[in-house]
Amino acid sequence: MRKKYMFKKIFYTLLVLLFLALFVGTGWFLYQKSQKPPVIFSTSSPVMGNIEQVTVASGTIVPRKEVTIKPKISGIINEISVKAGDVVRKGDVLAKIRIVPNLVNLNEAENRLEKAKIQYDNAKVELQRQRRMLEQKLVPEKEFSRYELEFENANADLQAAQKNLTLLKEGVAKKESKENNTLVESTVAGTILNVPIKEGATVVETNSYNEGTTIAVVADMSSLVFEGTIDESDVGKLHEGMEINLTIGAIEKETFRATLEYIAPKGEKEANGSAVKFQIKAAVEPKEGVVIRAGYSANGKIVLARRENVLTLKEGLIQYDDEQKPFVEIETAPQQFEKRPIKIGLSDGINAEIVSGLSEKDHIKDAPVLPQKQG
Repeated sequence: MRKKYMFKKIFYTLLVLLFLALFVGTGWFLYQKSQKPPVIFSTSSPVMGNIEQVTVASGTIVPRKEVTIKPKISGIINEISVKAGDVVRKGDVLAKIRIVPNLVNLNEAENRLEKAKIQYDNAKVELQRQRRMLEQKLVPEKEFSRYELEFENANADLQAAQKNLTLLKEGVAKKESKENNTLVESTVAGTILNVPIKEGATVVETNSYNEGTTIAVVADMSSLVFEGTIDESDVGKLHEGMEINLTIGAIEKETFRATLEYIAPKGEKEANGSAVKFQIKAAVEPKEGVVIRAGYSANGKIVLARRENVLTLKEGLIQYDDEQKPFVEIETAPQQFEKRPIKIGLSDGINAEIVSGLSEKDHIKDAPVLPQKQG
């Protein structure tokens, strides 16, 4: 009986110990499970390299000299002699205009001519009569001179009236046929960029009150200019003579050199009013065998500053204190870091020049390494 009692006592004791072991083990497991693994940080070191601070200007390629040709008279286009892409010389005929005179002006000119003829005939008859009287010494020579002057004035009025009527009908006077207003001539040598009119179209002459109808646009395509805009934050770093590397969207795998020659003294706000842009112009250097057309869109890369063979560090590793002074965290022992102030120079937005405070041997705190999941 005593043995049986001892056996039960031992059994229950072991059972209690087993439950205690399971409870403690479960608690320890859950505790370990709740503990976050220590954060391990990777490190990076500064490297020697080059830093370029660049800005990009967007714009278009345009001819340096572009001229719009307009007619000297109003009328109807009778003939067009050129098309876009043609090369012309100064004085070449681009189009011919047929005069359509204004009926009111034409009627006035005809009436003026009739009156001038009557005055001329009367002055001529009177002059002949006075000449005969002068020969007979019936009138003094001074009196005769007055009739001569009246005849000359009548003759001048008649010629002016005839010229005016001819101009209204034909656009050119007979004695001035070398300058025919009905012929639209190119005022410069170059390439025809655009002919916006067609035969049969009505055109209006250019004058003080009207710009006139454009017959053609002529440009010298041997001298091209890049016209672009640049942000106000960068314009102060530009100066005339700077080199620009152009990339033209329509011409793949080609870059073109350009020289900055103009910076606008006044900026213009963009349409949304959020930024101020300044216009720039640069002379484009053509490449043999490559055709650049007017109106091509282009981007100009301008190097504002450059540092070669300097110590560089990724911008993302640089931190700033409350006073906006830069610093980094240096590894002093495995996974132990301390702050170290540094001095930075030029930055390209990705890497920064390290002026002082670091060496290539230093290890800087980088991004944390994610722990691998247990399978």
